[in-house]
Amino acid sequence: MDREALVRRNRRLAAAFNQPSRKHRLRNSLLRFIAYAPIAPKVGEAGRVLIIRPDHFGDMLLTTPAIKALKRARPELGIHVLCGPWCAELLEHYGEAERVLTLPFPGFQRDEGAAGNPYKLALQSARLLRRIGYDSALIMRPDHWWGALLASLAGIPRRIGYDLPGVAPFLTDARPLQHQHVVVQNLRLVEAMGVTRSSESIQLEFPLRPGDQEGIDMTLADLGIAGERPIVCIHPGSGAASKAWPAAEWAKVADAISRDYRAAIILTGTAAESALIGDIIHFMTGGAASLAGRTSPGQLAALYRRSLAVLGVDSGALHMAAAVHSPTVTLFGPADPIEFAPWGDRRRHAVVTADIACRPCRILDWRADDPRFHPCVREIGVGQVLEALQRVLGED
Repeated sequence: MDREALVRRNRRLAAAFNQPSRKHRLRNSLLRFIAYAPIAPKVGEAGRVLIIRPDHFGDMLLTTPAIKALKRARPELGIHVLCGPWCAELLEHYGEAERVLTLPFPGFQRDEGAAGNPYKLALQSARLLRRIGYDSALIMRPDHWWGALLASLAGIPRRIGYDLPGVAPFLTDARPLQHQHVVVQNLRLVEAMGVTRSSESIQLEFPLRPGDQEGIDMTLADLGIAGERPIVCIHPGSGAASKAWPAAEWAKVADAISRDYRAAIILTGTAAESALIGDIIHFMTGGAASLAGRTSPGQLAALYRRSLAVLGVDSGALHMAAAVHSPTVTLFGPADPIEFAPWGDRRRHAVVTADIACRPCRILDWRADDPRFHPCVREIGVGQVLEALQRVLGED
């Protein structure tokens, strides 16, 4: 199949994929029906707001500027965040969140399987939220119908989110979704709570806690990496296989960086990504250290702050690097960099893509299709990545 035919094929499949299935149309009809049910409001403590964010590490990190802006503009508010247990430790670093509640959100568990019947879980969780009491809820994920349903069942009087099918019927304030960076999208929602913003003043920051830097310094010392030696981190994994770049290519990049910058190479990731990291080290001609599964969010942030630069595929780790002001090089495939590029000075954060015209399709799960038909990440060249690193380090 020639390249133009492949692009036409993928665009056609993506368009079909984005059309609501019969199952989803039936679900949305059911949700509209449920939204008409009379639910007595439960007015909680004045000024208590619930932020609902079911997503994983990166999306939650990109929500923190909105949380900080809301607390800065409305210091009297008690801000509670409802998130997955996978984000609780991350949020401990942000004092703006008065309380963090966790829930195994349906459809967001990567390792533990399904969370059971989503409607039963919504009813059970709504009873807990009613006991706490809120006067406002912000549903931060645009398409999160379950979170909007939960806020409605909990009787929260004011419910703010995006004007999308399945979500809008449960909202009292539905905002149009715009094609812009998710940091800005999130801030648009908190504007409904009286926050004014300027995109030039938005800062993504991750506050370190006492012991984070000391802990990573000890780890580096144990690896034999002297305090004055430059380090470069590579985070090759992500939550979607469609974002992956070949291990052999990462090995070439790592060897070139080690040689050209006399830097120690440190590979980061989850414990589940240890095999991928092992493959990269196997293909390298030089050495590298793996910290897969060995860092807390704070230690990872401290490591990245100490790094000359951080490279990787589109993932939460690259947003963490940007939040501690380390230069980044991010390889993008199906996701849209307009929405998900690391936030900050574009001169310090490079996005690398292939030039295939069906990118970005915004579809992260092509498991039902032959991966050879989706080469957008694999077509990125080693030279592109190394040139991008030179740019963010101010060497071009």
